[in-house]
Amino acid sequence: MLLGRPWVVDGGLASALQDDGFSVDGHPLWSARILATNPGAVRKVHTTFLEAGADIIITASYQASIPGFQDHLGTTQDEAERIMNTSVSLAKEAIQEYESKFTDKVRKLLVAGSIGPYGACQADGSEYTGAYMCKVTPEYLKEWHRPRMAALVNSGVDLLAVETIPAQAEALAILDLLQEFPDTKAWLSFSCKDSQHTNYGDDFGEAVKKCHERAVDQLIAVGLNCTPPQYVTSLLEKADTSLPSPSILPRVVYPNSGEEWVAGKGWAGRSAHWPFLNEVKKWQVLGASVIGGCCRLRPNDIRDIASVVAPISKRDI
Repeated sequence: MLLGRPWVVDGGLASALQDDGFSVDGHPLWSARILATNPGAVRKVHTTFLEAGADIIITASYQASIPGFQDHLGTTQDEAERIMNTSVSLAKEAIQEYESKFTDKVRKLLVAGSIGPYGACQADGSEYTGAYMCKVTPEYLKEWHRPRMAALVNSGVDLLAVETIPAQAEALAILDLLQEFPDTKAWLSFSCKDSQHTNYGDDFGEAVKKCHERAVDQLIAVGLNCTPPQYVTSLLEKADTSLPSPSILPRVVYPNSGEEWVAGKGWAGRSAHWPFLNEVKKWQVLGASVIGGCCRLRPNDIRDIASVVAPISKRDI
């Protein structure tokens, strides 16, 4: 699915919502709350990223879960599942709206259903440490992720984005769960704290190797996201020593802005200019064929990345 051309992933949805005046930090559901309170705002952000050159729209379900909607919005289980479904329908509507503006063929566009880590839905910043891993079992994680994965798959996503995973053990649990949906493809991306280790401290090269071995047929890309961009090149080099050729298994890379997450305060430290644009071509040479941005990268950043990855007018259709 992701071979044969470069793909551009969208950027930080929550950051774009904040720029539009929405408050997301400090709420247990983060940007997923806006799915229920102002879905049109989410669709607008998706459209803005498409206009900036994104080929893949990631749903606003990263911090969404059935129990989370029930606990923090007071929904029933059925209502919670409908909100999860809404995250997919909004992405699809944005693509349809974007495509309707063209009378000729446009590039292929995909919807990736976001499966964030268990820690993201604890609203305590533990997705950036994986500290919860000593308290949960693989079976518990599978049970917890199952309803959200089912809702996204049943809503017709093109693939799943298993993203910002801090620990190898959670990644493997999710990939085991993925096998319950044998027709579904996914990429998996870790969040990393330095040039060698996941946020939980696993060796990155070993972690991506284990993931490839666990889900060879369904895993269509592997890599990293929401990771400081200065670590990306070294991490891709580690993946190169552990994985088959990128022509067989593409790498996915969508780092954050390089800012630091401060629990209770949010992101801090962004300069006006993202200084890592000149690294994008290097990432492509190292096998990244899916490239974009995560937290604090806005549509203008994605436009810049898209211009480096491949000019829109020259992309495959």
